[in-house]
Amino acid sequence: MIPVSGEFIAFFVLSVLAIAGAVFMINFTRVIHMILALSFTFLSIAGIFVLLNAEFLAAVQVLIYTGAVTILMLFGIMLTNHRDETRKPGRIRHHVLSFIGVGGLFAVLMRIFYSTPFSGETGQTQEYTAAALGESVFKHYVIPFEATSVLLLVALIGAIILAKKESSS
Repeated sequence: MIPVSGEFIAFFVLSVLAIAGAVFMINFTRVIHMILALSFTFLSIAGIFVLLNAEFLAAVQVLIYTGAVTILMLFGIMLTNHRDETRKPGRIRHHVLSFIGVGGLFAVLMRIFYSTPFSGETGQTQEYTAAALGESVFKHYVIPFEATSVLLLVALIGAIILAKKESSS
């Protein structure tokens, strides 16, 4: 029997919230609601990182995914000429085939997980700190880091220019 502790209950609640957010994101018809459900999932995953004592990853999850990606999606929707269209209900056959496909994928993954031998050793984590990661990014990879930020800025400016051209014509 699984021992019930506060950590187990928190993990269970956060994992159910993450899965529920993902399911809601798939089933919502309005794009804004989809983005809100996706950000809800990202926040739940950040909570799971906190439970795993990976506070740095939780902070990165909140800053990059929940903040930046969600805001970027909202800007993309607001800046483009988006028409909110409702989906027509699909055929039952497609739903059944999708369910069978997902069940088959789950069975294959579970078989792989349970047949893979895992060693009981833990990794050395003392040398992998947030300070070492920051030093690596800002000393060795500063050019790709800055190039990525410039690329994202150019993409945002391009989206604004394209949105202005669409609205003026």
